[in-house]
Amino acid sequence: MATKRVPDQRGRFGPFGGRYVPETLMPALDALTRQYQEARRDPGFRRELELLLKDYVGRPTPLRRADQMSQALGFDVFLKREDLNHTGAHKINNTVGQVLLARRMGKTRIIAETGAGQHGVATATAAALFGLKAEIYMGSEDVRRQALNVYRMKLLGAEVHPVESGTRTLKDATNEAIRDWVTNVRDTFYVIGSVVGPHPYPMMVRDFQSVIGKEARRQILKVSGEMPTHIVASVGGGSNSMGIFYPFRHDPVQLIGVEAAGEGVETGRHAASIQVAEPGILHGSLSYLLQDADGQIQPAHSISAGLDYPGVGPEHAYLHHTGRAQYVAIRDDQALAAFHQLSQWEGIIPALESAHAVAWVIDQAERLKAEAARVLINLSGRGDKDVDQVFQYETEKGVGRHG
Repeated sequence: MATKRVPDQRGRFGPFGGRYVPETLMPALDALTRQYQEARRDPGFRRELELLLKDYVGRPTPLRRADQMSQALGFDVFLKREDLNHTGAHKINNTVGQVLLARRMGKTRIIAETGAGQHGVATATAAALFGLKAEIYMGSEDVRRQALNVYRMKLLGAEVHPVESGTRTLKDATNEAIRDWVTNVRDTFYVIGSVVGPHPYPMMVRDFQSVIGKEARRQILKVSGEMPTHIVASVGGGSNSMGIFYPFRHDPVQLIGVEAAGEGVETGRHAASIQVAEPGILHGSLSYLLQDADGQIQPAHSISAGLDYPGVGPEHAYLHHTGRAQYVAIRDDQALAAFHQLSQWEGIIPALESAHAVAWVIDQAERLKAEAARVLINLSGRGDKDVDQVFQYETEKGVGRHG
């Protein structure tokens, strides 16, 4: 089933999405929607964004065949190299767009939430570029896991607020960022990092990230002469996956979103919201969430801080609901194995988030080989931020891969 070009006037993708926020935020969301719609029609805004993506971010990012991986698995695998963006991940595509919009709206203060730290780094980077102050909320558990990215944010001039409430991860950081925005909405622009939150954020972030899929569509036709049979990307909130899925939505391509199964979906220690498919409201929109029988949000778990979120963007919920995309789950141990395997096959150390997508392709290799698949993986970020965490984890577990 084809998806709509935009959500409806209420910001809904079928039954999902919408706005579930305090009344004090409704005028701000109305103003943001109006300003974004005007900006996207403004040739000057579009031209400035395109130049920034080219000359500052480093787009277009390459797409190439992963030769050794393809040989080992027996079918063609292509990598979209979002890890080669400035700051090391896809997040910068969205933050440059949103901070450019914040400047257009006359906002002087930027806030954001972050999990793995890449969105925080990208927000701090874009704020520094435009001479604006940035404040980043980050769960204290993620501060511990991603100390290097915390230092990078501070180096870029941002103030980092560790969040001690709840599970001390991305959900809690988002809660605090929303509280800040409610209090300081007059001069503050909230840069949301994924396709989550109240309308217009899921649509806006999707649009800014769609540059990934637009480039990839042109590039794979040039490189291989054919469309891919499968597009595979990791899904936490879901911005990198939506960014590559959306421009292919009308093509005969299987869209595969890979969630974090953590220690196993059956154990309850996971972050695979679509696997349990329980609708509920979190952070301003209706989507699939991890929750108990009383509707209380359940803690998410993933070795990957960027996937450690108890919900998913409403458009992903819609793609699952309509059957246009398939959502699967990969465990921590599978992602870790893929983290090592891609490094050795291609000389590319992937982010743990991206390693989940790589792991699914490896896990399904026999079936994909039988189908003579042409698989495109969105390599959403590089693994520099995760190397120390993986080293410490494997040392503690006595795995010894690093020896």
